Amino acid sequence: MQTEIQSYRDLKVWSAAMDLAEACYRATAGFPMDERFGMTSQIRRSATSVAANIAEGHGRESTGAFVQGLRIAQGSLKELETHLILCRRIGLMQIVHCDELLEACDEIGRMLRGLIRRLQDKT
Repeated sequence: MQTEIQSYRDLKVWSAAMDLAEACYRATAGFPMDERFGMTSQIRRSATSVAANIAEGHGRESTGAFVQGLRIAQGSLKELETHLILCRRIGLMQIVHCDELLEACDEIGRMLRGLIRRLQDKT
């Protein structure tokens, strides 16, 4: 039995994106102060943007606008992945922590692609 989606808050992908954003905030809390306006800000903004664009797209109440919001969320997710990979490469983040975040990004990316396909199949 499938429950009906009443709100973006009912979407598993939004919940996973919120968990990822929270994890990114925790992961960047220990970054050096001179990264406050650099990598810390970039990671937090792109991570937050994933969930925010899912919510915004859903709130526009048309399938086309929702799909567009999900695509924007995909772009923010790829931006986040790039920041995380750079942090790993320059030693700002431990490999194991970065890999955990990247695994979450991969899962959310699959969820976004699946949701986009389902919505497009409906139209």
